[in-house]
Amino acid sequence: MANKGLFISFEGGEGAGKSTLIHKIADWLRSEDREVIETHEPGGTALAGDIRKLLLEKPAVAPKTELLLFLAARAEHVHDVIIPALNEGKIVLCDRFQDSTVAYQGFARNLGVKETLELCEYASGGLEPSLTLYLDIPPQIGLERAKKATKREKTDRMEAEKLEFHEKVRKGFLSLAEMFPQRIRLIDATNSAEVVYQTAVQQIKTLL
Repeated sequence: MANKGLFISFEGGEGAGKSTLIHKIADWLRSEDREVIETHEPGGTALAGDIRKLLLEKPAVAPKTELLLFLAARAEHVHDVIIPALNEGKIVLCDRFQDSTVAYQGFARNLGVKETLELCEYASGGLEPSLTLYLDIPPQIGLERAKKATKREKTDRMEAEKLEFHEKVRKGFLSLAEMFPQRIRLIDATNSAEVVYQTAVQQIKTLL
């Protein structure tokens, strides 16, 4: 899929600090006169936002239903937001993309890595990030961070999963980093926010 822009995804478990990092990276890139859009999954469009509410607020969703809803949101997001931005030469910074789907649904929900990867490729039309920054953090630390940072009264359905589930998610991300070392760069998210930011900047500078 030809495009003129640059697609960078940010991955990690709950409380890894992706959102904060993305905002700082976007500010830096704009200071360098780059056109940037910040987006997230599931979301990015009105329809994908509605799917997000279903996924995160509904008390129980069957694993396959969950996977297919995430992919429906992605197909909409890619078609309406990401591809147009890339075709305009913009840098797209996305909070979660296909690696989250594989880690959460393929690994932690036991739906199969190969099968989930194939469905992800179909939903995105073969679109892959040029670079993925995976913020690695032990789930216990990340969940505590998330609890302190959020102003919501209750956690969403994913955050509320047992620690064992989040441990599986982390193992999934680490396995993906081994599978795709050219694309996925691991950053130790237990470091200070400034160290994480500077590490990310160096990775993006190398790509640019």
